Amino acid sequence: MQMISFVIPCYRSSQTLPGVIQEIKDTMKTLKNYEYEIVLVNDSSPDDTFCVITGLCRENDNITGINLARNFGQHAALMAGFHYVKGDVVVCLDDDGQTPACEVGRLLAGIEEGADVVYAKYNHKHHSGFRNFGSHVNEVMTRIMLGKPKDLYVSSYFAAKRFVVDEMIRYEYAYPYVIGLVLRTTKNIVNVEIDHRDRQAGESGYTLKKLLGLWFNGFTAFSVKPLRVATVTGTICALCGFAYGIYTIIKKIFIQPPDLVIGFSALMSVIVFMGGMLMLMLGLVGEYMGRMYVSMNNSPQYVIREIVGNGKEETKEK
Repeated sequence: MQMISFVIPCYRSSQTLPGVIQEIKDTMKTLKNYEYEIVLVNDSSPDDTFCVITGLCRENDNITGINLARNFGQHAALMAGFHYVKGDVVVCLDDDGQTPACEVGRLLAGIEEGADVVYAKYNHKHHSGFRNFGSHVNEVMTRIMLGKPKDLYVSSYFAAKRFVVDEMIRYEYAYPYVIGLVLRTTKNIVNVEIDHRDRQAGESGYTLKKLLGLWFNGFTAFSVKPLRVATVTGTICALCGFAYGIYTIIKKIFIQPPDLVIGFSALMSVIVFMGGMLMLMLGLVGEYMGRMYVSMNNSPQYVIREIVGNGKEETKEK
């Protein structure tokens, strides 16, 4: 009998989390060939989410609650949960009820058919326009920067075999990016169609700042393509500048009268454009160097304040 480990990062979910747990329990009763556990990771939620988690742990022997010392983000919270799973298959889902736990059987069926990772695919997402735009940008970024197949849809609701998770937790540096870790571990990834729900209560914890941080992780953590783009762009700008200089000389000698002054506005536009491009490239290089510096200083992915329930009580950095 296989063990299924559910990992749920939690943030502002005190109202929705009990319903998600109950749905998991009801669903797993219908799947006779599986045992299961649940790992709840509180990403330093400002409400009473961890109090709810503590209560759930007291009521259920197979639930572990992990409380992070500060907000590290969804991907770091997932990595924290991965270190405490015991299952043969790990299932990740959201804490807001929008990812239907009752359809986990479809993900597990994909694993049983031989896939290493199975992602839920939604025909229609019930997110806000801002969140859908962020997901679209993330989709394009992972395809260009990380080599994700165009027909593969990635989401926060997925199941993975244990060896994939074991390989992912070998990554010990700051700024984890779960999608990048999955894509560099295996190409045996499939999609299954699942219905997406409306949010039951509250609002999304994803802000513009968090989305930008997620995109920067994808840009810089697992790909050097941005640096190559910077090199190519710089080369093109240099060639354009050289060609424009030749054109200006020819125009001055053969076309314009000798006493005609070349336009100041054109000169300033070129200077501003080139200056902006140089600052952009320097900022990109600085981003890579800054992340290298943080990693060299052993900045933790997460810091655990306490563990309750089925896990061993401890405080740990990772």
